[in-house]
Amino acid sequence: MNDDPTAVPIANRLYDESGMRELDRRAMARPGVGGGALMERAGAALLQALEETFPDARRLGVLCGPGNNGGDGYVLARLAGASGWTVKVHGSAGGTGTASDGTRAAEAWRAVGGSVDPLEDFAPEAADVWADCLFGIGLGRPIDGALAALIEHLNATGRPVLAADVPSGIDVNTGSVQGVAVRAALTVTMIADKLGLHTGPAVDYVGAVRVAGLDVPDEVFRDIPFAAVRWRPEAVSRWLPVRRPGAHKGNCGHVVVIGGAPGYSGAGRLAGMAALRAGAGRVTLVTHPEHAALANLERPELMVRPAESARDLQTLLAGADAVAVGPGLGQQAWGRALWPAVADWTGPLVVDADALNLLAQAPRRRDDWVLTPHPGEAARLLAVTTGEVTADRVAAVDAIRRRFGGVVLLKGAGTLVAPAPGGGMACITGGHPGMASAGMGDVLTGVMAALRAQGLGPGEAAAAGAAWHVAAARLAARRIGAERGMLAGDVIDALPQSGAGGGS
Repeated sequence: MNDDPTAVPIANRLYDESGMRELDRRAMARPGVGGGALMERAGAALLQALEETFPDARRLGVLCGPGNNGGDGYVLARLAGASGWTVKVHGSAGGTGTASDGTRAAEAWRAVGGSVDPLEDFAPEAADVWADCLFGIGLGRPIDGALAALIEHLNATGRPVLAADVPSGIDVNTGSVQGVAVRAALTVTMIADKLGLHTGPAVDYVGAVRVAGLDVPDEVFRDIPFAAVRWRPEAVSRWLPVRRPGAHKGNCGHVVVIGGAPGYSGAGRLAGMAALRAGAGRVTLVTHPEHAALANLERPELMVRPAESARDLQTLLAGADAVAVGPGLGQQAWGRALWPAVADWTGPLVVDADALNLLAQAPRRRDDWVLTPHPGEAARLLAVTTGEVTADRVAAVDAIRRRFGGVVLLKGAGTLVAPAPGGGMACITGGHPGMASAGMGDVLTGVMAALRAQGLGPGEAAAAGAAWHVAAARLAARRIGAERGMLAGDVIDALPQSGAGGGS
């Protein structure tokens, strides 16, 4: 949870289930909001999004569950019918039968002549667009049986889906899939944004995410903890260090990158060049003697020093303002010899790749380093499976923090950083699949090391570095005209412009 909720704009807050339950309760307690008024607003928001996103569609199908999410669907059906849509509704036979906003919404739909067909009679070709109003937050169990078959059938058709609040089957706390999940083209989430819509497997299911505030006033949000802060790449220039007019290279930090075992020389070079493009005044690549003479032929701006053993690091580390270790380090004799000396260094340290694997084998703790695992490396750090990390990325970040200290950045869709500036967790959004390419993590490591060398704290460097990495990747994709085939070097070249607020 964030340490100072009042310091974060509501638009940047990401809530979990408990926070949303409290927001719902407070909103419903306000004068004029009970008695289904909030549900009416939700249905109207769904209709507005439907008409704006799918302007050529005229046939709407609505899948309604037994709770309030289903109630939103019945309101949508009624409002859409009144607006000239042809509406087909399939509803659950479940529910308590007690009076609730959801049951009253269903009755209002029937009162205007609407019918409700069984969910098992669902036929996707009956509508141009389907609204998923089956389950909202707090499902708490995997979807199976007939409902799982229905969702898989809907997904297989490729028909566009509008999800109400959250695609059914997505856990809003973790972003994991509970058995099976609806694959939406657009998710209209109510009152506030949710962490589980922006990290982990969920990013493959939510489509575009649109927040419908439902006219809930700001005072409702006061003192309610939220799970994370959303860091958007569009604003990355605000977080980067200001360079004074009279600055020289000595004021801008010296980054030492340690990596590049035989056969892995490229990783260290990528990290080093990323550090230079991210504003470091000087960068020294410490690498294996086998290829040290060749490491900077294409980029003479990169200083290179060979290291045979840990003894060779002493002078180099003494002159560093920040160190990045791990890209191409390897887990053989050379990397194993260097790692303990780097881990004992007391300055700002960014730990990545094989340095994380070596840390997993011989755990130690520091309070000031930045650890940057991908899910596989996180699994090794925690001695669990990669699947367990993916199922609950939030818990994984917290567990790594508790065991190893410092700041943890868990890579992947919806990168998580904890603790972020101000405390709590940051979720960096806006990435794209073109970033699924070799060397992208090395670039991120170099960017973070450069920001540490320029004076940012570990949490700031991790969150701002990840956001800048995304901004540069977005600009790079536009420069080359595609996401597929984008290289790590393309992202490095896009760092200066994207960091200045351009092209992100």
